Parts: sequence; C-alpha cells; structure tokens
Amino acid sequence: MKHLPFATVGFIATFVGITSFFFFTLFADNTEGEKSRLASLAKFTRVLATIEKYYVDDIQIDEIVKKSIEGLLNNLDAHSAYLDEKHFKDLKIQTDGEFGGLGITISQKDGALTIIAPMEGTPADKAGVKAGDIILKINKQSTLNMTIDEAVNLMRGKPGTNIELTIVREGEDKPLIVPIVRDIIKIESVYSKKNRK
Repeated sequence: MKHLPFATVGFIATFVGITSFFFFTLFADNTEGEKSRLASLAKFTRVLATIEKYYVDDIQIDEIVKKSIEGLLNNLDAHSAYLDEKHFKDLKIQTDGEFGGLGITISQKDGALTIIAPMEGTPADKAGVKAGDIILKINKQSTLNMTIDEAVNLMRGKPGTNIELTIVREGEDKPLIVPIVRDIIKIESVYSKKNRK
C-alpha cells in the first residue's frame, strides 16, 4: 500500500509520455503546414481589424466577414457562391418553380423602375400592365432610389393579397393607379409565345 502513490505517479508519467509521443508523431509532418495556416489566419484577422477601424464608412465586423466570404467563394470558380438567408430564399423560389407575386419582369432604365414585360396570364397581365411602364409607387411607397431587389420583395407576397402600382405610361397625361391581386406565379424554364397572324 505504501508504494501505491509511486505506482500511480509512474502510470501517469508513462501515459503522458505515450500520449506526447503519439501527438508528436501525428503532427510532426504538419508543423510547417500549421505554421502557414496560422500565419494566414493572423494576416486575415489583421486585415479585418484594419478595415473595421479605418474604413471610411461605419461597417460592422459581421458585414466585413460576410463580404470576405462572398469574395472568397465568388473567386473560387463559376459554380461557387455564398448565399445569405435572403438569397437562399430566392434560390428556393427559383428551384421550386413558383411564388406569390404579380408576374412581371423589371429592370432599372435611366434610374427608373421599368417593366420589361408581364408574363402572359399572370395578375399583372390581366390588370393591363404593359412593357415600358414605369413604376412610380408600390402601394404608397415611392420607388425613387429603390433597388430591384427591394421592389421585388415588396411586390411578392401571399397569393390573394392586394397591391397597388402607380405607373407612368407613354401617351398617358397622368400616372395610372393599377390595383392587382397577387397569385401563384409559376416559373417556366423556357417561355414561348406564338404570334397570331
């Protein structure tokens, strides 16, 4: 019994020695790789800290990291991309093939939110929206300085809900107010239309 503490100490020393040997064996070859990885991460951290401290606009660290990840993945290859929550939802809409909305394609022309074309048979088409119409307001909200993403988010919604577009149309003296009821819009991978003669 007197030798028990010495036996325990001996066992612990042996265990530590074996563990150290295995760790050394496993990671000896990776020492240079680990140093390089740590140096690269340290450089990245320094850059983030510098941007956060000295960038001309107020920017939060999570926004800097998000932009870093986006840049990293966008530069890997043509098939890699970072999706935040909003863009993931947009991707799901495209892959699921349908969403609640109006059925129009829009773009920015000379700073104005312009309808390229309504999709045939959609709520926008039935409401009389035309290619070339300029959207001044979505409901009561002005589209001045509004991005396409912001406009799309406002126009999409639960099927059966109402929305009002204020549009400017060539040949009309004053803006037109067009009430539309959202519906399920099915996305077709190929759209075709036969011209009637």
